[in-house]
Amino acid sequence: MPPNAQPSSDVLTQPIQFLKGIGPKRAVALEKYGIRTVHDLLFHVPRRYLDRTDVVKIGELRKIASSSAYAPPMAEASADTRRDVTVVGDVRSFRLIGAKGKARLIMVLGDQTGTVQCVWFGGVQYWRSAFRIGELLAVSGQPTLYGGVLQFVHPDIDKIRDAETATETDDDEKYDDVDWSKTYNTGGLVPLYPSGQDLARVGFDSAGFRRAIHRALEASRGRIQDFLPMEILTTRSLRSLAEALEGVHMPRSTADLPPSLHRLKYQEFFLFQLKLALTRRERRSDHSGIVFATRSPLARQLVDALPFELTRAQVRVIREISADMAADHPMNRLLQGDVGSGKTIVALLAMLIAADNGYQSAFLAPTEVLAEQHYATLTSLLGTMPVIVRLLVGAQRSVLRREILEDIREGRASIVVGTHALLEKDVAFHRLGFVVIDEQHRFGVLQRAAIRGKGTNPDVLVMTATPIPRTLSLTLYGDLDVSVINEMPKDRQRIQTLLRDDDARKEVYEFVREQVRKGRQAYFVYPLIEDSESVELKAATTFMRHLQGDVFPELRVGLLHGRMPSAEKESVMAAFKSKACDILVATTVIEVGIDVPNATVMVVEDAERFGLSQLHQLRGRVGRGAEQSYCILLTKRWIAQRSRRTRRAADPSEEEHRLAERRLASMVATTDGFQIAEMDLRLRGPGDYFGTRQSGIPEFKVANILADTELLDLARNDAFALAERDPLLEDSRHAALRKILREQFSSESSLASAG
Repeated sequence: MPPNAQPSSDVLTQPIQFLKGIGPKRAVALEKYGIRTVHDLLFHVPRRYLDRTDVVKIGELRKIASSSAYAPPMAEASADTRRDVTVVGDVRSFRLIGAKGKARLIMVLGDQTGTVQCVWFGGVQYWRSAFRIGELLAVSGQPTLYGGVLQFVHPDIDKIRDAETATETDDDEKYDDVDWSKTYNTGGLVPLYPSGQDLARVGFDSAGFRRAIHRALEASRGRIQDFLPMEILTTRSLRSLAEALEGVHMPRSTADLPPSLHRLKYQEFFLFQLKLALTRRERRSDHSGIVFATRSPLARQLVDALPFELTRAQVRVIREISADMAADHPMNRLLQGDVGSGKTIVALLAMLIAADNGYQSAFLAPTEVLAEQHYATLTSLLGTMPVIVRLLVGAQRSVLRREILEDIREGRASIVVGTHALLEKDVAFHRLGFVVIDEQHRFGVLQRAAIRGKGTNPDVLVMTATPIPRTLSLTLYGDLDVSVINEMPKDRQRIQTLLRDDDARKEVYEFVREQVRKGRQAYFVYPLIEDSESVELKAATTFMRHLQGDVFPELRVGLLHGRMPSAEKESVMAAFKSKACDILVATTVIEVGIDVPNATVMVVEDAERFGLSQLHQLRGRVGRGAEQSYCILLTKRWIAQRSRRTRRAADPSEEEHRLAERRLASMVATTDGFQIAEMDLRLRGPGDYFGTRQSGIPEFKVANILADTELLDLARNDAFALAERDPLLEDSRHAALRKILREQFSSESSLASAG
């Protein structure tokens, strides 16, 4: 069920076919959009509204049609700019004009002040049979003058009274005495609903949704139980759920909308935050965690041997992690840190604490390149210390794999670095007590649970080098304890970011050549591995040959991409780290984890095609040493160079171009990862922020975590306060809330104690 689910009742839990007019074919189409029950339909909220509160007499239409304020919009104008008016009249006559295939229907509508034509150019037989002479109709649209004749072209229509009832009504009253609450398409604020071609084909355009939702509201009236506690409804001055649904789908006026939307947004945030609060509360009440002794000779030996001093932020975070490890409940902590801030050394110190307590640690990375980089970093930092680190990835020889698995099973391996290979059934730890999950948003919920399951309630540290905006962090990681490394090592200089187009390519190449002459190294990153006929983007394999043969024949150019065999990738990275390679041409496989302090130049080709966070991660591959480093963003000149008529299909639209400009300007303006993350979130929206649905970001139907941050804070505070007062929701006043949480999160063990 969606985040704004409603406690079960007979009508609300009925399948969608319970409603009149929805048969098997329509039910199948609706199910694709997650609409299976009457409840689901009621929470299919409008995307916007048409204001049709302007009800006038037909005699006023000529003046309105002549006014520029009501002039028909330009063809490309948005439907949001429509200025519709509504009239009420009875059907006076029909006239069919033109030959078959080109026929148009003219229906004359009149009231006591005049007449107007309603014209249809399509579906004329349907419209001719839809109405009868004498029926009273409400008609909305934009009045126009065609040859001096007043017309509505393809108007929206609601039937007010049939012919018999209309003739029984006094002529002075029948045009004014209209109950607008019973109309679907005219009068008041008319909701427009999200739809699609497949839905429209079965009659579920906006008008179809309006008809079905009106029936659903009628069927459920008086049966909608409110699950929010009364003290919250009162304290926060919230409408009841029934009032909010009526107000959203059948608003009486523009003033009716804000309080109704406010209620639905609040409950979405509240339910999700309550789930996080109960999960966090349950975890803290679980006293089955490992109690680590945090005085660690191995960790002290490593700190004393480091060639640099830990930052104050690193020391603070290590203390936070140590306190968790000493507690009797399993640790579940998120470690955020910008690229190059030193998260890996913090994780290693925690793993050494585990080793001193006789426990193994698993270090899970999303790619082989990153796993290999972490393995190299850890073994280099540990040096001759008596700690065995093993690397387990998919592409390893059988003999080596068996040897590694035995070291893990027998407990000889204190730290095991690996990819998804760590999750396989034949990987059995002797005594797993600590888990590190790097770039954790790249792993699904089941994968994260699988690595935890290799031990008995191990402490878990999840890390990300993608700074997470506060609003998203509250939503996505509200059940975790969060540590932030917000300080860079003292010897790091700010990376200079430069934006250049194709005209400056020669200067860019010469700058790279100068850096290499000074003993430095450079990256060239491309969006594709190989050329593609469908898109005009530069490919790493093609440009590697071009750079080596035509641009830098005197230099050593290497190639790295995700499809290469593991051994070959290892060889290429080893050559680059040992300075046997001057320039590394790569795809985004180097986005995270690559640490070569001697590399000072990052050139990103087709930079406009990358997301902000991705560009920031790529930039973080340089600036890891004491020398000044540079990130050069190379872009195409695809704006003013081509008119719309000559623009190729692969070129960005104008909207894409504007977004690309803002992304690139942000990259030049700041190197602060959290500022960039905020901008990226606003440009891309929460659903696409990580580029993957398995990250766990909820899809709110009404609320928006960017626009409704104050409401998010309010709902979060209320939810966590309630979880503190009644962690099992045992109070009888919370029975309805308890029921909805069981229905909504029944598949999640975090609420087992609440059920």
